[in-house]
Amino acid sequence: MLEAGKPFPNFSLPNQDGKTVTLSDFAGRWLVVYVYPKDDTPGCTIQGKSFTATKADFDEAGISVVGVSADDVDSHKSFCSKFGFTIDLLADTSAELLNACGVSQSDYKGTMYWDRTSFVIDPSGVTRKVYEKVSPQDHEKVLLEDIKRMKAA
Repeated sequence: MLEAGKPFPNFSLPNQDGKTVTLSDFAGRWLVVYVYPKDDTPGCTIQGKSFTATKADFDEAGISVVGVSADDVDSHKSFCSKFGFTIDLLADTSAELLNACGVSQSDYKGTMYWDRTSFVIDPSGVTRKVYEKVSPQDHEKVLLEDIKRMKAA
């Protein structure tokens, strides 16, 4: 697993609209990269809705948020449209970023899914905190408060 204090891996991934998003797009800003198992599943829906509901709070604090899963652009587009998400979901279909970050996988009913993991990246691109096996309920509030504390320190 990627450790705090290490540079976050460079990435270039398409979002739900097919637009390429890179790590350098967030230079000078705090960034949350949250990894989730699968589009349009209960926990992932809770998480997407929560980040969308608090997007203004993150924006006000100068923090960008992107979700990442191994689902493709079309799946992300459908997921965002269905629930009105206003955050970018990045398609890592080759799992290049997921593997570079060392995200682990767990078996659920015979299928392997990427573990729900969140990374906090500072404005210089350094990983400041890693949250493993995250619960989707209220995680966005924990992230927002933790980053505000990091920024104040």
